[in-house]
Amino acid sequence: MAPADRVEAILAKIRARGGRATDARRATIGVLLNTGQTHLSAEDIVSQVKIQQPEVAESTIYRNLTALEELGVVEHVHLGHGPSTYHLTEDGHQHLLCERCGKVIEVPDETFTPLAAQLAETYGFQIHPRHFAMMGLCRSCQRRRRSAARIPAVADH
Repeated sequence: MAPADRVEAILAKIRARGGRATDARRATIGVLLNTGQTHLSAEDIVSQVKIQQPEVAESTIYRNLTALEELGVVEHVHLGHGPSTYHLTEDGHQHLLCERCGKVIEVPDETFTPLAAQLAETYGFQIHPRHFAMMGLCRSCQRRRRSAARIPAVADH
């Protein structure tokens, strides 16, 4: 689907859920669809919207992000210690974050289904894994760590 058609489809969902389809919301959704980045901070989104529509107040963009999240159109995720990032909910995925190099790996929602079922059954706890990234080491950093472990230290003279 073309980006303009996706924007219109998302705006139709907003209207169906009782929300308004304003120009500022259209621009915000457009930024989330068209930047080529899937993890934008609120500040990144504000900057991009302001380029397109300089008359839109920053506070309006922040309120729109909150409203779009409440309408189920966007969600934020915490990728490590930096600012929250936002993405469209229709791009449903989970996040793996390399704690060494910062690489973010997107994995299908279904990846955490067995874990969610086990936690629900064993502990009666329902997880929301999309809110946080699972921390660990990416393949490259694991290789580097193994290689570094095999290199003997050079003695100081």
